[in-house]
Amino acid sequence: MTEVAQDAAAAGRHYADAARNRAMKAEDRWHQLRLRLARRRRQNVTVLSMVGYGTQHWVRVFSRVVMAPDSHFVNGRRVTKLIADGFRGWRNFISAPVPFAEVTITAGGRTFDVVADRGGIVDTVIAVELEPGWRRVTLQADGAQPAAADVRIIADAARTGVVCDVDDTVVVTRLPRPLLAAWNSFVLDEHARTPTPGIAVMMERLMGRFPQAPVLYLSTGAWNVAQTLTRFLTRNLYPRGPLLLTDWGPTDERWFRSGAEHKVAELERLAVDFPEMSWLLIGDDGQHDPSIYADFARRHPQNVRAVIIRQLTYSEAMLAGGRASDPDAESLLGGVDEREDAARGTGGSGDDVGRSGELAGGQRVGGRRIPWIYGPDGKDIVAKLERHGLLS
Repeated sequence: MTEVAQDAAAAGRHYADAARNRAMKAEDRWHQLRLRLARRRRQNVTVLSMVGYGTQHWVRVFSRVVMAPDSHFVNGRRVTKLIADGFRGWRNFISAPVPFAEVTITAGGRTFDVVADRGGIVDTVIAVELEPGWRRVTLQADGAQPAAADVRIIADAARTGVVCDVDDTVVVTRLPRPLLAAWNSFVLDEHARTPTPGIAVMMERLMGRFPQAPVLYLSTGAWNVAQTLTRFLTRNLYPRGPLLLTDWGPTDERWFRSGAEHKVAELERLAVDFPEMSWLLIGDDGQHDPSIYADFARRHPQNVRAVIIRQLTYSEAMLAGGRASDPDAESLLGGVDEREDAARGTGGSGDDVGRSGELAGGQRVGGRRIPWIYGPDGKDIVAKLERHGLLS
């Protein structure tokens, strides 16, 4: 039976916690059963490498510790042949996680001992001095080969960043929401995913305009699909950046995690970690992105440079259960100030008319006007970004 190093103290505290609900207890038993079966099959501890980010003074490191045959992973990544043969999403979910695995991170010539959570997920911040740009850290668990993970170190002088949604923003789904997660995560071959027209080019233009800007992809997807999504983004020439994903499992309060709450929490964390950063927030109008971004802008107007919303097509919106409502109509998308500007002849051109028939304007909050830009694809959005002075 394969030996596995787990933090006994952390495991004991968790399993003795009276706040665990029935769903959490059931999931914990399921993880323990899968781990025992994997050990009996003599599978090996494997540390999966994921992209992280940080400043010149700290780094947020992501990883998953699972059990898997040696033939499936090299340096913490899926072997090329499996991917080339057509990798079905369900394969991301069959590797048994190693709860509370002990992991050593090496970065900047220093080592840090950390512990994975009950799902084998490592999401930790280490204090280390690194130069801006792309750097590499090494993760290792007992019995596993070292895995190298890239991290984006954001320069202290950077003042603009990009946060981008994934489903229906960078990848076209065309599926009813109740089936979306299951289809994309379990059934679809990763080569069959379709990029949203023009969005990769739009983001490349943004990188040309803001060369120091980091890109972070914020999604309600599970950590299990992190490597699949990273390969999709790379193949379709999206800017390189870390994924901010979540665990679909139960919590103390809920049987299933809330995707909207995950996005809100991650945005709040970015506002705290990067108080001087102003973000371009990119999403779509088929989920809760407009409301989440508008609420974030109200709380942190200084941290929002602009909001970019990709409009779903009619068929996409029908399958998604309709479009998200525009939040706070009095201050967003053609509010009173914009209509008065238009009446005086000082507003935008007719091309800026949004789907509501009003002049697509901005959100006025905290003494600032935050542009809100809607468009069905990257080409349309690029033209509007140019008119707003966000692209040269």
